[in-house]
Amino acid sequence: MTTMTLNDCLTYLKDNDGYLLVTHIRPDGDTLGSAAALCHILRRMGKTAYLYDNPQVTANFAPFVAPYLAPVAFKPGCVVAVDLAAVNLFPNGFDRKRIDLCIDHHPTNSGYAQRLLCQPEKASCGEIILQLAQRLDLLDETAATLLYIAVSTDCGCFVYANTTDETHVAAAALIRAGADYKRINKLFFRTFSYARLRLEGMIYADLRRYGPDDCVTVAALTMQMLAQAGATEDDCEDIASLAGKVAGSRVSVTIREMKPGLSKISLRSGEDFDSAAICALHGGGGHKMAAGCSIKAGPDEASQIIVRDILEAL
Repeated sequence: MTTMTLNDCLTYLKDNDGYLLVTHIRPDGDTLGSAAALCHILRRMGKTAYLYDNPQVTANFAPFVAPYLAPVAFKPGCVVAVDLAAVNLFPNGFDRKRIDLCIDHHPTNSGYAQRLLCQPEKASCGEIILQLAQRLDLLDETAATLLYIAVSTDCGCFVYANTTDETHVAAAALIRAGADYKRINKLFFRTFSYARLRLEGMIYADLRRYGPDDCVTVAALTMQMLAQAGATEDDCEDIASLAGKVAGSRVSVTIREMKPGLSKISLRSGEDFDSAAICALHGGGGHKMAAGCSIKAGPDEASQIIVRDILEAL
């Protein structure tokens, strides 16, 4: 694996062609917005570039990535992973044998790609793509809107603890460049389906607290709850942020039942607790204050396991 600087990455992007950009499983706004923006920029450079058709893209994001999806017969010359920290995060069915370049901001990136541009100090991968766009002088309204999706969603519309002064500077640059920020803010942060609100009610009604001063808050989302609320994957965006709203929480845990016997764990914490270290115990990772993993157990057993690990660390 070769570690790259921004200039190294720019040289590589200029010297190659036939790009296929890949996003991670259960894709969020950062991986999709960053990859779509990079695809748009590469096309403006005269390159052939597409996004891998990730089957888990939800309805809110679908219109933004649709113009960039690869045709079935496309044969890539270069495969680029965007905001993708480890090989177990590639979409199901994707051939991950050859990854030419990874652009990422996760400090736990496993170094699986042949080349890596990683800036873990950034709140989002979108901030890295923004730097590339600015150096190429290719930041237009389309790229700015896509990158605003990336930056704003990964910091919870600038309220999460990963937000920095540079995050606000990036947002200001994107707004100046013509990002449709009013529409994006309304769509992703102020509009919720009836099913989503019903789902939130169920989650809040079943919150549990553990540890000294009840400082660990656990929320569970089961398959049965999804069915009762009439909710789909589209209604689960940013569901991991809910438990952390409880006053006094040092660590919040969201446990989502993906299928019988498999639970996805999302941890959120303050700066005084290493969420990534806990998730690494179960093959996961992420950032110090926001990380995830999977446990082969139902929600109740998974809760017991992860809470035990957290309390031991506390």
